Amino acid sequence: MHSLSRRLLVSVSVPLALFFGVMMLVLDSGFHALSEHSMQELLDSQMVGLIAAAEPQPNGGYAPAPHALDPRLATPRSGLYAQIRSQLHEWQSPSNAKADVDFGPLLAHGERNTTYTSFGHDRVAIESRAIQFEDDPKGQRTLTFSVAVSLTPYEEQLWRFRQELVGWFIGLMVLLLVTLAALMQWVLAPLRRMGREIHEVEEGRSDALGAGYPRELSGVAGNLNTLLIGERKRVARYRDTLGNLAHSLKTPLAVMRASLPREAPAGAMGAEIDRMTDIIEHQLKRAAASGGALIGQAPVDVGQVAAQLRGALVHVYAHKDLALELAVPAGSQFIGDRGDLTEVLGNVLDNACKWCHSRVRLTASVDEGAAARERLVLEVEDDGPGISEADRVRVLQRGVRTDESVPGHGLGLAMVRDTVDLYGGRMSIASSPLGGARLTLRLPGR
Repeated sequence: MHSLSRRLLVSVSVPLALFFGVMMLVLDSGFHALSEHSMQELLDSQMVGLIAAAEPQPNGGYAPAPHALDPRLATPRSGLYAQIRSQLHEWQSPSNAKADVDFGPLLAHGERNTTYTSFGHDRVAIESRAIQFEDDPKGQRTLTFSVAVSLTPYEEQLWRFRQELVGWFIGLMVLLLVTLAALMQWVLAPLRRMGREIHEVEEGRSDALGAGYPRELSGVAGNLNTLLIGERKRVARYRDTLGNLAHSLKTPLAVMRASLPREAPAGAMGAEIDRMTDIIEHQLKRAAASGGALIGQAPVDVGQVAAQLRGALVHVYAHKDLALELAVPAGSQFIGDRGDLTEVLGNVLDNACKWCHSRVRLTASVDEGAAARERLVLEVEDDGPGISEADRVRVLQRGVRTDESVPGHGLGLAMVRDTVDLYGGRMSIASSPLGGARLTLRLPGR
């Protein structure tokens, strides 16, 4: 339900389905009542005709003349049946033959009822009336007239009506939903376009959103473009200011170092100057990073940066006969600042080269199922002594080193962690199959 189109479609389809369901029930109820009314009219008309056609018979009973009968009453199993009964006499229509029709008990004078029963597999409705003829030659006897009609034609008609009703309503509902979905596709097309253009800006394929948006979205697009331009200017101004600050701080520190006696050891003063220099470099590099901004950043080719770093590190660590392997697929890209990627990879690779025996491996891959800021996976492995589980958290802290005998200030991995955090990525340390440590960086990329 994260899709706006799906929400709208569901919010409309549910009330629409309920409305159609209620309408189907109303129409079905109306058609059913109409069928019952039609059947009752048929029973009433046949009852009136039967009573009108009844004549006294020589045997003392009553029966209609053959020519006065409805043709269906003269046809066996026609679905229309009739009977005239008294205490001593009984007449049944020819249609009752082989039907085994039970019309129920005799009624008292003036009684009238309608019942439903089954004749074999055929359900019927029976209307019965008890009357007396004033000119009855045998005296005023109570005669029960009964007419039965098969319900099968009415039930079949009702079933066909229900099937057609369901079919028409389902077809109409599907047509309405398809039409609504097409309309929503058209109405929400500008929103989808804005989403695509924002994604292109995030991946560095575009600098700003396009024009031609509807009035309701043109203000949003304009404000986003203004924000993008302002963000680029702010980052550029921020970096320029920090560069000037770095230059201003380095000069006084250099003067302080030069003022120390050449023949005397640096002592505490020199150590503090070195410490201040390290702190300034760390904080300036952290602040000068792009801040993890993806908007407006051109993608950086990971293989190109890795190859440049490899050349420099192989030269620096030539005394180790270093084998620095690169397993970077062509087209692997980092979404962010080129300087940030160079700093991150440079620190991690330099750390691995410093601690390895002779082998370092850089592997790059893209995890399409990961979040946008963790899709690029960079793994740096070495065959050195590795990092124990107890030290894996400590080495990411500023100024911490696992071996004080190795030159360094303990700032490299802390700076890498800070930069990775700024980009919303993740950094982890584990053991490598090569025997040493494996540092895994997850950063924005494709």
